[in-house]
Amino acid sequence: MVTIGIDIGGSTTKIVGFTSDSSHKLIEPLSVKATDPVTSVYGAFGKFLTQNNLELSDIEKVSITGVGSKYITKPLYSLPCENVPEFECIGLGGLYLSNLDRAIVVSMGTGTALVHAKRGGDIEYLGGTGVGGGTLVGLSEKLLGMKNPEHISQLASGGNLDNIDLRIKDITPGSYTLPENMTAANFGKVADLATKEDIALGLINMIYETVGMMAVFNSRMHKTRDIVLTGNLTQIAQAPSTFATLSEMFDINFMIPERAQYSTVIGAALCALK
Repeated sequence: MVTIGIDIGGSTTKIVGFTSDSSHKLIEPLSVKATDPVTSVYGAFGKFLTQNNLELSDIEKVSITGVGSKYITKPLYSLPCENVPEFECIGLGGLYLSNLDRAIVVSMGTGTALVHAKRGGDIEYLGGTGVGGGTLVGLSEKLLGMKNPEHISQLASGGNLDNIDLRIKDITPGSYTLPENMTAANFGKVADLATKEDIALGLINMIYETVGMMAVFNSRMHKTRDIVLTGNLTQIAQAPSTFATLSEMFDINFMIPERAQYSTVIGAALCALK
């Protein structure tokens, strides 16, 4: 038997499964895009069953979460669905993927949410920011004429932050009490000859630094060095290097685990297994 978790976004649905026996083996997650949440749910469900050679009779439990879960008011193919809190899913998924007992878990999607998660304990919602993937797509469309995150990332690979950001080295010559490459002002030194590549990199860097600093402040408040980054925004090519720099700068352990983009839906399935 299999327990299924479904995370329903505005136009993308993610789905994952765990075997319901004592091994709780993970069945690889997948995602489906559609023009509306209900369509994407049924599309994801059917694709998941087909790819894993499962029948409806193999499904024991279904738990759903996400902003689109409110649209699922009836059983899926006669299977009852349990609605589980998204913040709990964020925490459980982050701890599962990182194999940590306690951490600040950051979910970077259209916007960003942060939770403090303890294995076997409460999961506390810490707040969030409207800065996230939606910010990247919206500003890039206006400034660069493009809104595909993968294409924005490819463009940014040729960028130079020295043409965009004001850094400590720009305002404090000589010896530094802070790291010389620490950002003093995002987009605070935009050069007249700044290219589209520079702007794309500046946007990505601004979003990651904003999210990263919120996580750093919360990690200090809760006295943990471990921060688990999850969500679709972790899949952009610049994420590992940017957060590695922040890790070194602030003596923090930023982690981007494998399958980080599926963390919340994994947490949804784990809620049903509890």
